[in-house]
Amino acid sequence: MKEQLDFEKPLVKIQDRINQLKDLGKTNPKVLDEIPKLRKKMAELQREIYAKLTPWQITQLARHPARPGTSDYLKMVFEEFTELHGDRLYGDDKSIIAGLARLEGRSVIVIGHEKGKGVKDRIAHNFGMPHPEGYRKALRVMQLAEKFNKPVITFVDTPGAYPGVEAEERGQSEAIAKNLMVMSQLQVPIISVVIGEGGSGGALAISVADQMLMLEYSIYSVISPEGCAAILWDDPAKNAEAAESLRMTAKDLLDLKVIEHVISEPVGGAHCDPQKIAESVSRTICKQLSALELIPPEERVKQRYARLRKIGAFGEIPPES
Repeated sequence: MKEQLDFEKPLVKIQDRINQLKDLGKTNPKVLDEIPKLRKKMAELQREIYAKLTPWQITQLARHPARPGTSDYLKMVFEEFTELHGDRLYGDDKSIIAGLARLEGRSVIVIGHEKGKGVKDRIAHNFGMPHPEGYRKALRVMQLAEKFNKPVITFVDTPGAYPGVEAEERGQSEAIAKNLMVMSQLQVPIISVVIGEGGSGGALAISVADQMLMLEYSIYSVISPEGCAAILWDDPAKNAEAAESLRMTAKDLLDLKVIEHVISEPVGGAHCDPQKIAESVSRTICKQLSALELIPPEERVKQRYARLRKIGAFGEIPPES
């Protein structure tokens, strides 16, 4: 069991014992009779652990290095993907992947954050934190979707937009703001799926959608738990408390009506069975897309606007007489 998280240590102990019995079984086959019992115990414990995950533990799962990213879903869910590069203004940002593809026979536009695999690849993809040219690339491809009447599907997985000086010099805030404005007015259907982290404006810049979906063990928030803890308490020990307060999990956001649907993950997380989660993602997107395509474009834009406006709505309690 590789890259296990702290709360999975009891599972690691059982797996280690299973491995020991396998080695002993080469000279004493009788000990192999214990393995099925241990596997059953491990499965029961795994279900118990994952049924009671805290928001901070879910955050750790959302960031798991083996978790499928946009590039994985492009291979497992879509066909004939043709990547488009560059923003026609500055350069090509590898932290955003964008292009044309087919989904169950449909021609679609796909855009997503990409964190990369392994140290060198993650550095090349800037750990999924886009510069302005990444968002402008996404915008350019969205405008192609509008021109050729293709649905837009986005995959969100970023700690946030890159906060470096060079990004600010090239207009990071303007690039994000323009994406928000344009996406709110596109007449083609837009579906966004949070597959890992959805951090701040860096996530929002490609997730102004008609339908917002989240994987069960993903997060979507205005700030990371670490950032929240640093600002409010200046104490890293408060990360778990911040994660709880932010209400950033899929379940919380569904209850708050920020998102429309939660896609269940295999026990242990998406990385434990990538093909299974890919099938669930494909099935859910196709279902939502079929429903959106029945709505006239003008009405769809109105509904998108209304969906966004109701987020965070509140009422005032009248003063006591």
